[in-house]
Amino acid sequence: MSRINVLDKHVAELIAAGEVVERPSSVIKELVENSIDAGATSITVEIKNGGTTYMRVTDDGMGIMRDDVRNAFLRHATSKVSCENDLDSIATLGFRGEALASVSAVARVELITCADNEDVGTSYRIDGGDEIDLSDAGCPVGTTIIVRDLFYNIPARQKFLKKDVAEGNSVSLIIDRIALSHPEIAFTFIRDSKQVLKTSGDGKLKSAIYSVYGRDFSNSLIPVDYELNGVRVNGFISRPESARPNRNLQTFFVNNRYVRSRTASAAVDEAGKGSVMVGKFLSCVLNVTMSFAAVDVNVHPAKIEVRFVNERPLFDAVYHAVKSALYMGDKRKEAILSGLNPKQQQNPFAQFDLRSKDVSVNSDSKKILADDNSHSKTEGVTIRKMDDTAPLKTNEPTPLYNHSVKVEDSVRIKNYFSALDIVKEAHEEIPVINQTSPTQELNNSAAVVSRQCLDNTPEDATESSVKDETEEKISASAPVVSSANQPEKTDETELLSEAEPVALVDTTTPDFSYIGEVFRTYIIIEIKNELILIDKHALHERMIYEQLKSDTSINTQLLLVPQTVSLDKAVYTEVLDNLDMMRDCGFEVEDFGMPTLLIRSAPSYLAGEDITDTIIEMADHIANNKRDIRSEKMDWIFHNIACRAAVKSGNKSSDVELRELAQKMLADDSLRYCPHGRPVCIVLKKSEIEKQFGRA
Repeated sequence: MSRINVLDKHVAELIAAGEVVERPSSVIKELVENSIDAGATSITVEIKNGGTTYMRVTDDGMGIMRDDVRNAFLRHATSKVSCENDLDSIATLGFRGEALASVSAVARVELITCADNEDVGTSYRIDGGDEIDLSDAGCPVGTTIIVRDLFYNIPARQKFLKKDVAEGNSVSLIIDRIALSHPEIAFTFIRDSKQVLKTSGDGKLKSAIYSVYGRDFSNSLIPVDYELNGVRVNGFISRPESARPNRNLQTFFVNNRYVRSRTASAAVDEAGKGSVMVGKFLSCVLNVTMSFAAVDVNVHPAKIEVRFVNERPLFDAVYHAVKSALYMGDKRKEAILSGLNPKQQQNPFAQFDLRSKDVSVNSDSKKILADDNSHSKTEGVTIRKMDDTAPLKTNEPTPLYNHSVKVEDSVRIKNYFSALDIVKEAHEEIPVINQTSPTQELNNSAAVVSRQCLDNTPEDATESSVKDETEEKISASAPVVSSANQPEKTDETELLSEAEPVALVDTTTPDFSYIGEVFRTYIIIEIKNELILIDKHALHERMIYEQLKSDTSINTQLLLVPQTVSLDKAVYTEVLDNLDMMRDCGFEVEDFGMPTLLIRSAPSYLAGEDITDTIIEMADHIANNKRDIRSEKMDWIFHNIACRAAVKSGNKSSDVELRELAQKMLADDSLRYCPHGRPVCIVLKKSEIEKQFGRA
């Protein structure tokens, strides 16, 4: 058995530093929290190369007295905890006294500080835990700490650091969270000599949110202020229509300390049910204020997880706070009532009561009606005619639904719809795919004949002669509905009759009978002794996915109004590094200033409201994917675009569209599963159905 030895002080400090200092963002977090505990009202953070080579934190707090400078870098030296009972109600962000000792053990640290009751400041340098210099310095009241060459004496730890961009993003995320938790402090963040964040420090959370997340996000928020059983919840929640496809922008604080809380997140999701679309999540910035004794913050080395004595009050308070905010922030009722006069606001449905002869209208409407001569008046009801050029001139009250129609018009309309019925019956007997409707064919043929007549008409021809010639050609090109009415054959008709018939149906597809659609989701077809149920969304999704994979260039559309998308800063930077991948997927994305992207074009498959959600999901996947394999990312992106662009379950589809989907599935064996692996169709054999009815 090996002998038990007491570790050297330096080795013990290096081990302890590994628990507190993992990366540059850990250093920034500890130093900024010390500045907040010192009562600072202005804090400036500057980093270079992601913080690996240079970090600086400057505050205007109370400073450190010269006699306490050396003690501040000793392990377990703190001014925030003095006895055992203090651990039961910790009100400060720091309390262990390990931050400065851990940082100085793995980096070169320089401290410049001045207390408010001292005339001269103090400069102190310590490298790898060894004191280098202690001297006077001229500086204002407050503290500045500069950290250089992190992990310079531990190469094994240094090689595990990520790229400078990733480390810088992590620092930026820490600053954002701390700035949101303390809006009364003015934060300035400088990254590689460029200012990327500046908060006002006016104490308003909305101002801090605007500085961190931008205008679009801050304008989509609803205020939250609620208290239940001694637990107060205040902050902001996003509107249901601004919900996002992930929880990246859900931020929670407990007593102004950023924490990760599944309980609070579950309460927000539960409160959003019934208001938020399935698959989307509310964004929020919520601060929970409760008794310090009810929270244990000493359960995680980085203090980002806490333990509650009882989590039920937290869940109830957050749930009711969000639920109340969503109800109070629903502007649909106010939007409807805003256009009504006071009487209508008391009874907004009175204007739709047809039993009342008097219909109230506002003064502007009365003025318009009085000046317009193209209105016919009834008893208490004003009706606008469809044809303003032919006003109804009569002194007698006109019945509300009594519309006069000429005899010749009624005959022509009757004949027109009779012809449509005949064409529709013939169209339904033969399943024609990729063909326009009979109404469109008649309209198109009439338009073509009319255009030809006008092109071939002499300049001196009268309008009546053009009309007669047009009617003759339309009647000649109309579909034949009876053998008795067939015109005599000409040379052109004989050539057409001798030509081979055109195949309207793909002969490679097995014959099937289209039955219909149920639940606006499943297509029902019959083939021999089998009944097939087809999920139209899964089938269409697979078709689009295969088309995206096979196309060398995706058909894109230029947006009339470019859209902006606000992202998490770490995700935003990852997207900027993969703009070529976004372009390969049909998206033209530009940098619009951290953390916003500008979308100029998108695949033509996507609707306007789906473009933003698609970009958010794609960005989140690109940022979180562990393996940098382009093909896997592209494949996932194709999955996402296909799912967004496919016809949705519950959408109304025409019979022609459903027939075409079914035919394409039967003609292509690759369309049997959606990109996510779900089956496209289910086959029910006749024998199985007969067993269910006891026939077999």
